[in-house]
Amino acid sequence: MKFQGNVWKFGDNIDTDLIIPARCLNVSDGSELAKSCFIDVNPDFARDVSSGDILIAGRNFGCGSSREHAPLAIKEAGISVIIAGSFARIFYRNAFNIGLPLLESEEAGEGLSEGEQVSVDLATGEIKNIDSGKTFHAHSIPDFMRELIEAGGLVEYIKRSKIRP
Repeated sequence: MKFQGNVWKFGDNIDTDLIIPARCLNVSDGSELAKSCFIDVNPDFARDVSSGDILIAGRNFGCGSSREHAPLAIKEAGISVIIAGSFARIFYRNAFNIGLPLLESEEAGEGLSEGEQVSVDLATGEIKNIDSGKTFHAHSIPDFMRELIEAGGLVEYIKRSKIRP
C-alpha cells in the first residue's frame, strides 16, 4: 500500500483530548467528528486537510484516554497514514482496528516539515520527501496489522475471513 500527500506536523505527547476534545464527543458519526479534529491545536485543520494527507508527529502520539473517536476523527478528516516517533499503545491498536495505518519513525518526524509532499510505502516502510528527495525509514508493520489495513479494519477483516466469533 502506497500513499502520497501533504504533511501536517504535530509535536510530542499529542493526547486524545487534543485530537478530539471531550466536548465534541456527543456524536459518533465519523464525518461529524472530523469537523472537530485538532480544533484546539489547529482550528483550521478540518477545513484545510485534504484526502490523502499525511500526519507526522513526535513521540507518544495518541496518549491519554482510550478514546476510540480519536483515530476515527483523524481518518475521517482525510489523513491516509500517521507517522510518529512512537504511539500510545491503545491508540495504536484503535487505529489499526479501524484501518488507519501507523508507522513509527523518529527520523521522519525530525526531518519532515509541514506542507511538504511525502510518499509512503507501507510494505517497505520507506518515507520519501518528494520535494527534497530525502528518504526516511520506518519500523515495519507486522503482517497481520497490514492485513487489517488492507481489509479496512478489524470488523471488515473478520467479515472476510473464515474466523467466526
